[in-house]
Amino acid sequence: MNEKLHSYLEELIPDRHFLFTEMENYAKLHQVPIMELQGIEAMLQLLRIHRSKTILEVGTAIGYSALRMAEALPNAQIVTIERDSERISAAEEFFKRTSLSENIHLIKGDALEVSEQVSHYAPFDAIFIDAAKGQYKKFFEIYSKYLNLDGMIITDNVLFKGLVAEEEIESKRTRNLVKKINEFNRWLMGHPDYDSVILPVGDGVAISKKKR
Repeated sequence: MNEKLHSYLEELIPDRHFLFTEMENYAKLHQVPIMELQGIEAMLQLLRIHRSKTILEVGTAIGYSALRMAEALPNAQIVTIERDSERISAAEEFFKRTSLSENIHLIKGDALEVSEQVSHYAPFDAIFIDAAKGQYKKFFEIYSKYLNLDGMIITDNVLFKGLVAEEEIESKRTRNLVKKINEFNRWLMGHPDYDSVILPVGDGVAISKKKR
């Protein structure tokens, strides 16, 4: 998508609550990765269509996507996981400023280690993965068992700013991360238990639906 079209689509997005705009600015200032506008709007619409009532989010960050989901789906219960203490503090401060947080349950800890706590809230209609990209496959394997029969899993950043399609990447660290994302994408698209599609919105969003 070229920059003009990207800007055009962002201009069409309705104005958001001032708290969300503040959180977007906070994330930019403090270099906290949150979901891109077009990506989160697409995800919220999918969740509305799906009528998700219980949602698990792997990767709270500052609580932006959790609050956006809570606003879009006021009857949904959202469980969200975060391990970074600074981001947890920021999320809790933002949560305190809105009644939307009444339906959000924050689990503090590494998503690779808190499966037992999460299980008490299962099953889920939807699972949203937006945490350490190198661990996407593990997150999917750990938490997909808590998905409802008609559930779906949404995974963000699967195109990684288009780098998944690049043949030469200078940075070794970035190259290794892109390799892991590529491996995850191919594993996901070939998964025998899920029908998946990758949408080129935001930073790339994968939608996986359980096969009947």
